[in-house]
Amino acid sequence: MANLFERLGRPSSAKAAIEQPHNDAQKMLDFLLRWPEDTVTVRDLRVYGPHSLRTRKDAISSAEILVANGWLKPVKPSRPDTYAWQIVRKNIVHPTVAM
Repeated sequence: MANLFERLGRPSSAKAAIEQPHNDAQKMLDFLLRWPEDTVTVRDLRVYGPHSLRTRKDAISSAEILVANGWLKPVKPSRPDTYAWQIVRKNIVHPTVAM
């Protein structure tokens, strides 16, 4: 016999329904909104950012997603072999990255 949750087609745990999967771009956005400066570089993301962004490739690809969603703007870096972005701060309580 099925329990009440199975008959209603709902998850048996309310906690499972509330949790949302976090991806690297969302973690980066959460980090950037607490970052005290107006710009961020790849090195800043790799050193001070979330643990999942320790590789250069992951940091750049997550930043490109945020550029596409309007959270970052590319700027000219001080060194020619790196990337830099300006952080666009918006007045949103819990922002999410739309993919």
